[in-house]
Amino acid sequence: MGRRAREPESPGSSEPAPSGLAEVVVALHSDLAEWMGTDAPPKVFDRFAEALHDKFSAVTVVAQVVDRDTLLTGVWSVRNAQPGLRIEISEVEEIAEGDGMAAVRFVAEYQHEEMRARRMVTAVLVSGDHGYRWRSLHETAPPATE
Repeated sequence: MGRRAREPESPGSSEPAPSGLAEVVVALHSDLAEWMGTDAPPKVFDRFAEALHDKFSAVTVVAQVVDRDTLLTGVWSVRNAQPGLRIEISEVEEIAEGDGMAAVRFVAEYQHEEMRARRMVTAVLVSGDHGYRWRSLHETAPPATE
């Protein structure tokens, strides 16, 4: 499973995020895809969990607010639930940075068999002694296409 982010695809779009932020985004989603799509060892889950700040929360595409413990319980339960799952990250863009925090926006496309689910995501990352940790994430599903 590759961990490279693609550059923004459309000409004239905002500058891509510094490679460090793009790598953080890709790494988390790579671990999630490996956990959900393979018989991954527990260390993959541990890396995913460690990347989340203790006060992490997410807003899902159905507008549900989920705290860290709830998310991790759900992720733990879906190990190898979608064999072959891939998550492609593109259009990573830093939208704010300062005081040990950064906000990024990116597109995550989940691919499993014939299913494709695309999400626009905005996340707040907090820098610390061991790199960035995810503090908040908000997913929005684009309108369905016919």
